[in-house]
Amino acid sequence: MSPEANDRAFDREVTVLFASQTGNGRVLAAELSRRLEERGFRVTLASMNDYPPDRLARTRHLLAIASTYGEGGPPAKATPFFDALLGQRAPRLEGLRFSVLALGDVTYDTFCQAGQDLDRRLEELGAERLYPRTDCDVEYHEPAEAWIEGVLAALSQEAASGEAGGTAASAAARPQYSRHRPFSAEVLENVNLNGPGSEKETRHLALSIVGSGLQYEPGDSLGIFPENPPALVDALLGEMGWDPEEPVPVGDEDAPLREALLRHYEITALSEPLVERLAPAAAGRLDELFDPGRADGPQEYLAGRDLLDLARDFSLAGVAAGEFVPLLRPMPPRLYSIAGSPRVNPDEVHVTVAVLRYRAHGRDREGVFSVQCAERVRPGDKLPVYVHANPDFRMPVDPDVPLVMIGAGTGVAPFRAFLQDRERTGAAGRTWLFFGERHSTTDFLYRAEWERWLRRGVLARLDTAFSRDADRKQYVQHRMIENARELFAWLEAGAHLYVCGDYRRMFPNVHAALQSVVARAGARTPAEAGQYVAGLIEQNRYQRDVY
Repeated sequence: MSPEANDRAFDREVTVLFASQTGNGRVLAAELSRRLEERGFRVTLASMNDYPPDRLARTRHLLAIASTYGEGGPPAKATPFFDALLGQRAPRLEGLRFSVLALGDVTYDTFCQAGQDLDRRLEELGAERLYPRTDCDVEYHEPAEAWIEGVLAALSQEAASGEAGGTAASAAARPQYSRHRPFSAEVLENVNLNGPGSEKETRHLALSIVGSGLQYEPGDSLGIFPENPPALVDALLGEMGWDPEEPVPVGDEDAPLREALLRHYEITALSEPLVERLAPAAAGRLDELFDPGRADGPQEYLAGRDLLDLARDFSLAGVAAGEFVPLLRPMPPRLYSIAGSPRVNPDEVHVTVAVLRYRAHGRDREGVFSVQCAERVRPGDKLPVYVHANPDFRMPVDPDVPLVMIGAGTGVAPFRAFLQDRERTGAAGRTWLFFGERHSTTDFLYRAEWERWLRRGVLARLDTAFSRDADRKQYVQHRMIENARELFAWLEAGAHLYVCGDYRRMFPNVHAALQSVVARAGARTPAEAGQYVAGLIEQNRYQRDVY
């Protein structure tokens, strides 16, 4: 092959890397790779946790998709890649051309921080930006599509003009239903799992997916598009003086204003970027919020407030709906861990929903879908749903591998799916569940099923922590430490460990308890225990589904 041919071949080599926590980045990377290959590019597709950073020095084109996780960092498995790239021994990258797609959630202060850090660092190391970075909120489809089209155009322009079109391959078959075309699923069952007298309400929802073609595995989530509380929508319409029937844009079409606010726009959460977008339409009425002399800054004010608060506190009545409403954030779906195995219920999907009601800033508040589910969803109703794959929360392929499952409250949902699946397939691996809630008599979610699995041997051990049943509160992390010796023995025997629950409160305590278990029962220093736990993550034996 001539040097010129080598250069042309190299021009068509593209590396697509992703750092994904919930699976969105992985899906986008696969779609981007498919479309690159259709255009004749040779693609290397890899997760950042499997890609040595020093290989970037021998890479010509890099397209990186990076999610932000937790307090501004990358997903846990991608941390070594980021640490190496941000470190002093990172390679120089003068020959690299790159573009970054950053995924995040605008309600967090550290919106898209991981992608922004990666974009900045690649430039610092001498790489040249092929196409500008794009930052995406949870409604990422349109900006991500624009970024994909942008990088495809930039690469095609750079490649040899005679071959720019590439060879068009037939498009891969796509699922009929997805996030952007949800399936209308009939509600089969909607029951309260908590007993009489409980302070909590937790709904078990069973939905029919007959005829949808939707497929899922234990560990996946179900996306559900909710409706805003009708009383809140009506209060906002009244406060603003808007006509409920006024047509406003919804996607490529118009819809009556009340319907748009009910089903298509988010009105229960505020963010600083949102208010900045709304400010021009509000004709200066929101400027006070950004006054440096104000006692509470924008973040302090916006936390826990909704659009009705904003309208009342800043006298927004009279602002034109046609200018204001299209600037709102599209209604994001709510994700719920699937609580059943498709091998047991192939035509259904089950989820577990904790109902949220609370009072803040002088008003009663509620979880958008959870209260809809508790108060307004009946069997026979239809809900728009799609399957959100979560390949980083999967049972091991080997059915003999032991499982340790740790869940509090609705965090137990995927483990119901795990055990249904293991019972149906006859898997021989031992299973151990740690479960936490408030009261054993009223809040022991799916109790009859755990006890049945214990009797049958599908569940080898069950350790519970009911925090309000004793003078001293006990949580799942306390049960882990109490059983440190045996838990460590399970890990040494090759067990895979799974955690599902609240990211801010439950997960840090469970993670700390795990390191304490390793240190105590494994006779290791804290540093050595940390390395042991990091090894579990690298081996894919410690998986987290936290929210």
